Formats: sequence, C-alpha cells, structure tokens
Amino acid sequence: MAATRPRSILRAVESRHRVKQNPAIGVEWYTKGGTAMATPGQGRIERRVAAILAAGMRRREFILVVAVAALLQPLAAARAGDRVRLVAMLMPFDESDPEALIRVATFQQRLQELGWAVGRSLRIEARWAGTDRNLTRTYARELVGSAPDVILAAGTPALAVLSEETRSVPIVFVAVPDPVGQGLVASVARPGGDATGYANLDFPVSGKWLELLKAIAPGVTRVALLFNPETFAAGGADLVKLLEEGARSLSVESTAGPVHERGDIERTIETFAHQPAGGLLVLPDNFINANRELIVALAERYRLPAIYPFRFFVTAGGLMSYGVDVIDMYRGAASYVDRILKGRSPAICPCSSRRNSSWSST
Repeated sequence: MAATRPRSILRAVESRHRVKQNPAIGVEWYTKGGTAMATPGQGRIERRVAAILAAGMRRREFILVVAVAALLQPLAAARAGDRVRLVAMLMPFDESDPEALIRVATFQQRLQELGWAVGRSLRIEARWAGTDRNLTRTYARELVGSAPDVILAAGTPALAVLSEETRSVPIVFVAVPDPVGQGLVASVARPGGDATGYANLDFPVSGKWLELLKAIAPGVTRVALLFNPETFAAGGADLVKLLEEGARSLSVESTAGPVHERGDIERTIETFAHQPAGGLLVLPDNFINANRELIVALAERYRLPAIYPFRFFVTAGGLMSYGVDVIDMYRGAASYVDRILKGRSPAICPCSSRRNSSWSST
C-alpha cells in the first residue's frame, strides 16, 4: 500500500521518534506533539489510517474506515493480462448510515481474507438507494449496465428489481425474508436461477420473540406486530398467522400493524398505545430498519416494551433484540461471491435460511 520512501528521510524520522507499524496493511506512524503522523512517502489513505491507528480507534471502526477508503480510492494498475473483477452492490441504506458502512466493511474484509485484493484484482461498485423504490430501480439498471461479474443485493426490493433487470448476471442476496415464498428463487436447496444467498428470518426465531417479550415484561397481554407488508410473501400473512398462534399459546392478544410509510408508523403505535398492557414486536425489513430511531423513540414515549430483530435497534436505544446476525450474513455473502467468481453457478449454490442468532439488550 505504501509508496517507496527515501531511506535517509525514514531513518531520520526513526531516530527521533518511536515508529509503530501495522504490517498487515503496510501502514507506519508515529506521534509528534500529540499529533499522529505517517512516516515519509506514504499516501493520503495511509496518512488517514495512521491517524486512526495512533488514536487507538476500536477494531470495528478501523475496519470500516479502511473499507470505505478502498471503495473511494482509484483502481490500482493491474498487471498486464490480468482481468479486474467487478462486484456491484445495491444497498437499501443512505450512504452515511454507519450500519451500512459496517456491512460493506465486513463484506470487503472477508473477500480480502479469501485472497481478493480490493482495488487490484477486484473492484467494488456500490449504490445507495435508501428505501426509495424508484431510485432502487434506477440504480439496478445502472449496475446491470456496468456488466459486473456478480451483484450483491441487500433486501427484497433490491433482489426483486435486479431479478427483473437481468437473467444473466449472478446475484448474491442478503436479508431477504422467505425468498421462496416471494417467488425469487425456486427452492432453498437448489435456487435454479441466477440468485442465491441468505434469508434474514427463520420462523423458529420469530416464535422466540414472543417468549422473550413475555419473560422480560410478564404484564404484557397485547402485542402489536409492526411490519411492512411489501417485503413479505403474501403481504406477511403467513408470518402474522404464525405469530398470532404463538401469542394465543401465551394468552396474549396480537394485532397486525402493517406500515407503508413513515406516517403509518407513528399512527399505528400511537393508536395501539391507547390501551394498557401492550408490547411491540418489530419485524425485520429495510423500511423498518431505516426508521429505527423513530420506532425506538415512539416505544419509549408510550412506554411499550419492545423486541427488535437486529442489534442496531438496541444501539439506537431499543430495549432488546433477538434475531439472525446480519453482519455475519455479509461475511457469508462474500464467500458466495468468491465461489461464483471462481466459476460456480448460483443455480446450484443452496440458499441459507439462517446464520448465527444474536441477542442484545440495554
């Protein structure tokens, strides 16, 4: 990574300061007057990383910054005859969302562990559509038009539009509830088309939500199921039915709370909170994720004990979460991408309905 440095200058620095190194990424740094400095000859990226290392940034944050830096830096010159592989990403987040950047960083780190040099043997092209359906479709067309070797599709809307835009580009998806039920793959064992990857909901996990909510708030006798019907097969009918059956077994009354836009979230929670002894089950969905701060704030305002599908809801102030480890999915997705880049067809790569589950609470 670092450029060749004149040894005379470097020796002068080493003689006056205690130079520290991170050999894994080729960065050297020292401190001068309390300020982090890169050793002579290192580039802009190396200087930024040196400052991070000298400041003692946590490993998770460091991985994030290195990954984003690699996404921003120009493509390094490839050796004559080498073909740089292109991996596209269609993300349902705003580019500034730290949770989104952590996912990209995890994905890239795993690719590097598998032997891909991002910026040299492999290039990543990301598009950030947020929850805008029109923008998702526009970016899907752009990415397909760039002729990538494989596309990572995060969430149902991204996978759905990409499946319409191409029948030839391999797609690896993450965080898609019930892809078989939604008609996006033929089966879990043998997807049969150009897409494979990870679903983000396992029905045994959803049953666990009710048990945990009752354990932490035994006075709850009513629950509202907050979800976006556009993301689930049959508008979420199967999942709602399953959760209603589980609620009855615990003597809890359940109420479906479908939401399509931000205003629906506030109206649904406010209306439900008019009666006492209520609790909230928040189902996984990109729209729900994007509005996590609003949902957590409303649950706190109306004193509704709530359980969420992902840990980052708890980071935003939520009570507790239980669900699949979505960050681990991105590591798994990188392994899928690696196999596809090496010639394996997604049609015969079984989908996974579950990665590791995670529990978190405030």
